[in-house]
Amino acid sequence: MVDPANHIAKVDVVGVRRKINVGLLADGEGNGPEPGDWVLIHVGFALSKIDEEEAHATLQLLQRMGAEYEQELDELKASVID
Repeated sequence: MVDPANHIAKVDVVGVRRKINVGLLADGEGNGPEPGDWVLIHVGFALSKIDEEEAHATLQLLQRMGAEYEQELDELKASVID
């Protein structure tokens, strides 16, 4: 967590570090994902916590997209967001 008050965490997305909002995964006590947890991310928000097996299966599915997936990775790596 880099900003607990705003539920901002730094994550690794295929080698690219990004700050994302994990507030949607916080319970009423303010607890959310912990370091080492796997989460499904969309447009800067962690949407759900998943296990490592599901994370790898999802990644394999994305990799089967071929050129579209590679282009998305290139664009992610080229963008500078901190």
